[in-house]
Amino acid sequence: MTNAAAALDRINAAVAHLARWLALAMMLVQFAIVVGRYVFGVNSIAVQESVLYMHATLFMLGAGYTLLVDKHVRVDIFYAKAQPVTRRRIDLCGHLFLLLPSMTALLYWSWPSVRNSWKILEGPISVGGIEAVFLMKSLIPAFCILVMLQSVSEVIKLLARGRR
Repeated sequence: MTNAAAALDRINAAVAHLARWLALAMMLVQFAIVVGRYVFGVNSIAVQESVLYMHATLFMLGAGYTLLVDKHVRVDIFYAKAQPVTRRRIDLCGHLFLLLPSMTALLYWSWPSVRNSWKILEGPISVGGIEAVFLMKSLIPAFCILVMLQSVSEVIKLLARGRR
C-alpha cells in the first residue's frame, strides 16, 4: 500500500512542478501590464485576466502538493501539544470525516456548473477578456481530485505508521 501512496505523491509533485512555473509567468505578465499601462499607455483586459487564470491555476493545482508537504493551514489548538499517536488520530479523522467528504461534496455540487460551462463554452468574465471561463471552472474538479488523491495517500501513510 505504501507504493500506492508514493505513486499518489508523485502525481501531486509532478502537477506542482509544472504549476510552480505559473508564479514566474504571473509575475512577468503583471510586470508587463504595469509597464504597458504606465509607460506606453497600453491596456488589455485579456492580458489582465490571464493573471487571474494563472493565479487560480497555481493555487487550485498546487493544493494537493501543499497537503503532501504538510504546509496547509491547520487549527493548532490541541495539535501542537499532542503526542504523535494523538496527532495521527486527529489527522486520520480529519482526512476521513472532514477533507474527503467535503471534497466529494464540492466535486458533486460543482460538476453541473462545470459541465454546463463546457456545453456552452462559456465566454469571458469581462468584455474583451479570455473566452475560456470553462477552462477556469474545470480547475474545481481538478482541485478536488488532486486533494482527494493526496488525502488517500496521507491516510495510507498514517495507517502504515500506526502499524509500526
